[in-house]
Amino acid sequence: MPMNERVCKECLDAAGGDRSKAKRPAPFPGPRCYSHHQRVTRERKVKAHRLRTETNFGLPEGGYDRLLAHQGGRCGGCGKTPGPAARRMAVDHDHKCCPGKTSCGQCVRGLLCWNCNDTLATFRDNPEKLRGLAHYLENWPSREVDWIEGLG
Repeated sequence: MPMNERVCKECLDAAGGDRSKAKRPAPFPGPRCYSHHQRVTRERKVKAHRLRTETNFGLPEGGYDRLLAHQGGRCGGCGKTPGPAARRMAVDHDHKCCPGKTSCGQCVRGLLCWNCNDTLATFRDNPEKLRGLAHYLENWPSREVDWIEGLG
């Protein structure tokens, strides 16, 4: 590798500072090679998520993971297990206690996939409206109406 080409600083450390043994170029910030850049990015995302759940929802360190394990890794609403590339599940809290996007920590209800979380937001956490929608799905109004001329 030419002396003027950037070398991954972590590969260089692993090679004991010998540039000739550190063979991976460093096109990413740091300067880092692709695999070390990916590792650092992953670690930053985990740290940012932990800080966000602590700050916004009052969950202690590891609280999100314990809640996820308690739910069996599934959405608390529909029971779907998110795939490995899916977004982390949303922290759901009681908006009667804490109206807004943050929580005191005492009103956290569980973790929901984003579809279930959006559904609750659409229906403003109103169980009667959700029951009404379930009733609609089970009893289509069009089944009771002769709406196509010439049928029946």
